Amino acid sequence: MSKVFRITPKRTRRVNGQVITPEMVITVTTRQHCLNPFYNGAVEVQEQYMRMYQFDYKKACMSVADFTYQALD
Repeated sequence: MSKVFRITPKRTRRVNGQVITPEMVITVTTRQHCLNPFYNGAVEVQEQYMRMYQFDYKKACMSVADFTYQALD
């Protein structure tokens, strides 16, 4: 059973040539039912940001503290 989350960056951040802004909102479906979309090292979040915005989550040293998330289901 998977779960769907809407993830929004809290602020504009520029690190290592990567830029993320609060307008870069994504919707992620997790592979397992969980309460937090960052449960497994944020694999789904990383993949979705790379797919939609060519933003490298790891290169920018992002963490769960840089985002707000809301469960959609």
